[in-house]
Amino acid sequence: MCGYLFLGSAFGVMIQHAGYNFIWAFLISLTVFAGSGQFLLVSLLSGGASLPMTAAMTLLINSRHMFYGLSFLDRFKKTGRKYIYMIFSLTDETYSVLCSVKPEKDVEEGKAMFLIALFNHIYWILGGVLGALLGQFLPLDFTGIDFSMTALFVVLFIEQWFDFKSHLPAVTGLCISAFFLLVLGPDNFILPSLIVTVTVLMACRNLVQNKMEEPESHKKEGAGS
Repeated sequence: MCGYLFLGSAFGVMIQHAGYNFIWAFLISLTVFAGSGQFLLVSLLSGGASLPMTAAMTLLINSRHMFYGLSFLDRFKKTGRKYIYMIFSLTDETYSVLCSVKPEKDVEEGKAMFLIALFNHIYWILGGVLGALLGQFLPLDFTGIDFSMTALFVVLFIEQWFDFKSHLPAVTGLCISAFFLLVLGPDNFILPSLIVTVTVLMACRNLVQNKMEEPESHKKEGAGS
């Protein structure tokens, strides 16, 4: 909640400074609900980009969500009629939480996943509206506030690093992303990095799963020996 309220507020401030009031912040947060896509949308609206250009840029910058969805196809089926909403609401942060949180035995997994996604959506909308209102009445310098999205990704990465037994996915993603960043530059590296990373991890799937399922006692014995 704290992360989404702050990030949503950052978007609300930016959209308000671009000349759009809190109603636009509400409608965009309700229907688009894509953090980096919404930050990009502010620049596109300010620059008068055409609809085809806006659609193409949004597809490119949020194409990573397709890879997220592939790993949740079976789990989302447990939500029943909420399946479509789960696909729509799968953001970076929601994906991270769904991967990390394991519901208690007496809690229905499909219901838990739906409520996590729904509340994240609500927090984002509230943050966007709040930011747009604050940006209208508070004379503050908000230069650099869009970096909050990058900062959140760093925090999520650190949490994943400590929560998961295997660091192979994280190291693989870092190395491949760094390579394509150097070769293709910051504007073109995301999609190729995702494709290659997913391919490599699929090839190493058994290795990662075995590491994840390794008992803690076995790890301690190995360390002691």
